[in-house]
Amino acid sequence: MTAESSELPLAAAFPDADREQWQRLVEGVLRKSGVTDAAGAAAEDALATELQDGIRIRPLYTADDHTAATGHPGFPPFVRAGRPEGTAVSGWDVRQRHALTDPRLANEAVLADLENGVTSLWLTVGDGGVPVAELPRTLQGVYLDLATVALDAGADFVPAAEELLRLHTASGVPLSEATGTLGADPLGLLARTGDDSKLRVQLEAAARLAGRAAAESPGLRALAVDALPYHEAGGSTAEELGASLATGVAYLRELTAAGLDIDTACRQLEFRYAATADQFLTIAKLRAARRLWARVTEVCGAAPSVSAQRQHAVTSTVMMTRRDPWVNMLRTTVAGLSAGVGGADAVTVLPFDAALGLPDAFARRIARNTQSVLLEESHLSKVIDPAGGSWYVERLTDELAHAAWGFFREIESAGGQAAALRSGMLRERLTRTWQRRSEDLAHRREPITGVSEFPHLAEPPVHREPAPAPVGGGLPRVRRDDAYENLRARSDAHLAANGERPKAFLATLGPAAVHTARATFAANLLQAGGIETVQETVDAESAAEAFTRSGAGIACLCSSDALYGEQAAAVAAALKSAGALRVYLAGKPGERREEFVTAGVDTFVHAGCDAVEVLSSALDLMEVA
Repeated sequence: MTAESSELPLAAAFPDADREQWQRLVEGVLRKSGVTDAAGAAAEDALATELQDGIRIRPLYTADDHTAATGHPGFPPFVRAGRPEGTAVSGWDVRQRHALTDPRLANEAVLADLENGVTSLWLTVGDGGVPVAELPRTLQGVYLDLATVALDAGADFVPAAEELLRLHTASGVPLSEATGTLGADPLGLLARTGDDSKLRVQLEAAARLAGRAAAESPGLRALAVDALPYHEAGGSTAEELGASLATGVAYLRELTAAGLDIDTACRQLEFRYAATADQFLTIAKLRAARRLWARVTEVCGAAPSVSAQRQHAVTSTVMMTRRDPWVNMLRTTVAGLSAGVGGADAVTVLPFDAALGLPDAFARRIARNTQSVLLEESHLSKVIDPAGGSWYVERLTDELAHAAWGFFREIESAGGQAAALRSGMLRERLTRTWQRRSEDLAHRREPITGVSEFPHLAEPPVHREPAPAPVGGGLPRVRRDDAYENLRARSDAHLAANGERPKAFLATLGPAAVHTARATFAANLLQAGGIETVQETVDAESAAEAFTRSGAGIACLCSSDALYGEQAAAVAAALKSAGALRVYLAGKPGERREEFVTAGVDTFVHAGCDAVEVLSSALDLMEVA
């Protein structure tokens, strides 16, 4: 039956709804819940969410939220896909990362991955990986005409590239048929190490390598524009994009100055971006990146046929947690899905235990199977630009592109990417961004499941062999769980020294229906800092004895505002007399603050409080005691 059939008039019997009608419904909900009495557009605005980069997410998007033309897949501005067919023919490139230093173990892992769904290898060579001379052993048994190799060799990119090219020739694969990435990224190395003493030499070497690849191996890309250092230093999405554009432009200048024409230079670059569990932001990032690079190449005079950005998306290390690492499987699944929907050409899903050290065989299997499920069972690659036509995604892509272009212009005004790194301009900007995000993390406005929310103190820790230390000296590497990991490490030390973790006594007042919500909140908060909780319902007469029996050092009152007014002061005084180092009250004090403080309440904890400061000061008290 066709959509035009008169027998099935879809939605014809329903009156058209407009935005004003929806806003009136929102008004009623907000008024009923006591949030605000705002009306009309103000009511809608009350539901908006602030993101980084000055982007504001509204609760409703419609056809009125039109954006710049997105074009068609495979054509400028490449928002919808870098190729007309997208990834629909063979799926994206499933690229597994390997950072083992033992060539025998690396070879075993490489072969296992290739036999079980991986289509390309991302090899760390030199510092933090296998020695350049051991590349033959590492790739023994690998059919280089079938498996693409992407090198990550840091300062050793020239000898590593030469060795890989030699292996191609020795295996009988003509260099003209070689594919992959040689991984030269002098500016990324500067961002990682802060050492610019050899930058000029490295840039010239990268240009020569690009010239050789263009002449002998058109399927190889010599340079990687790695935006991960900026993401891993705490940068926002727009800052990551802007830094990648500035790096790409710097490389185009070097390559054309070395004699390559602009079209050839464009073919020598592959861009690497982080994919996070914020699925819509990741989708918009990859779409915006292609649009931005298309604009750069257009201004540079490149042909449309070479202007599509080649993208490698890697699941974010910033979002990975060391406590409750099993949740990382969910994070990387969402990130991998987002990368595929966003149109990445190659996707790396990092193993769930990558933050703990060297991933084991199980973790690598889960990582590659995550992509297999997305490709073979969810058929995610069978639709070209699955997000296309979503008013929200299209609008977010447009706003993100404008924010990133603004930051790119700031870097160019500062003298370009190298100058921005040397002067500290980039470091300072990324640090400010991370400080703002750290505030959200500390106040749990950005929750971390298994860490700042729903921690499980009794879960056995996951241990892995230590991974090689990454190169350092340049931009910092941050993780979302850093502050909470420090708190939990202090709790671990307390456990090792005393045979038990720091304890807090939850003094619940009244029946369960009254105190459960705030007792759950307080337990969740305290356990996020590694503080065990002992809960018991008490009154002014029984509080002191129950606290002493619990063996806790601090106490927290948990109940309703009404019962606080009746019992909190007396119970707080009893807890203090029993030796409580600090007495907390779960909830906001309202007008009775002075009364509660006088009775012995030291601190009020509630949604939005600085959890890291509360927990750190509590551990300070119990460590001294």
